[in-house]
Amino acid sequence: MSLSQRENYLRNATMTGPEWMPVTVVISDATWDQLREDLEEVVVRHPKLFPDFQPGWRNYDNYQFTPAHRAGERFTDSWGCVWESAIDGIEGVVVENPLADWEALADYQPPDPLLEADRGPAYWPEIRQGINAARERGELTTGSLAHGFLFMRLCYLRGFENLMIDIATQDPRLQHLIDMVVEHNYQIVQQWLQMQVDVVMFGEDLGTQTASIISPADFHAWITPSYKKLMHPCCQADALVYLHSDGYIMDLMDEFVECGIDIINPQDLCNGIDNLAAEIKGRMCICLDIDRQKIVPYGTRQEIRDLIEEEVRKLGSPQGGLEMIVGIYPPTPAQNVDALCEALEDYQTYWWDGRGG
Repeated sequence: MSLSQRENYLRNATMTGPEWMPVTVVISDATWDQLREDLEEVVVRHPKLFPDFQPGWRNYDNYQFTPAHRAGERFTDSWGCVWESAIDGIEGVVVENPLADWEALADYQPPDPLLEADRGPAYWPEIRQGINAARERGELTTGSLAHGFLFMRLCYLRGFENLMIDIATQDPRLQHLIDMVVEHNYQIVQQWLQMQVDVVMFGEDLGTQTASIISPADFHAWITPSYKKLMHPCCQADALVYLHSDGYIMDLMDEFVECGIDIINPQDLCNGIDNLAAEIKGRMCICLDIDRQKIVPYGTRQEIRDLIEEEVRKLGSPQGGLEMIVGIYPPTPAQNVDALCEALEDYQTYWWDGRGG
């Protein structure tokens, strides 16, 4: 009997024998705004990946982008950080940091996570209803913290250069700020665990193109203890722990294992396919973030197919442990999105249809 989507996902994540590789394609608002009906034609050809898609779903000329994704329009989040974007549909950057001056910390109050989400009101009763309904339907249930839940939030509050100096000089005020952010996030984690979700998702960006933003030693001193405070309760509650990070993070993988992370979401070419195979395969489930810088936006159909095949062969196994997620951003053309979807669909069953060695 075929597994349900939930059962297959959990077996893959725990490397206990799924029947296919989970795959997710996320198309950015900026790409929809760029490609429009041409992209709709592609998506319609791939109902397996986009089962709920309806053509004509969007009024492209009058679409309201979400806060912090509107070009030229500043937005203040619940923490008092001011964002600005240069491109509709692409998240902007923080341009004003409420704690750029440490003197502001004395009177600073973080948002109440039971009342305010990062960018608007919190709707926990409605969220709980949605989780319960999904569970009744037999679906996978997930909870998440806001992207940039800790390290990036410190950057947003202090400013990048200030934070780097705080870490380098071991400023004692930094620990007070970290504790404040952790307590905020801990309350959110507890909400998800009370709902008994299958997976709790944590996300931020910890790497540059070639190295982690801070050294492994500094990460171990400042960030790992806080990650443990947030992630170990999930492990104790039998909820899988998922961590996303853009950038090169190979030097932090031992820290992630120590924190109890079950599923790691690294970028493929940035970290290196062979590096991931040698250092991570079998230790954590790899939710591979497919290239969005080189081959997918600029490559040929064959190059895209070859990339997916290489990654499935090197990182997958009959026991599971590999899933794929891809974000589509400009300037990726519609034909490359089609090539990617075709390759993902074809190699989704590679290890279970007789092709895998």
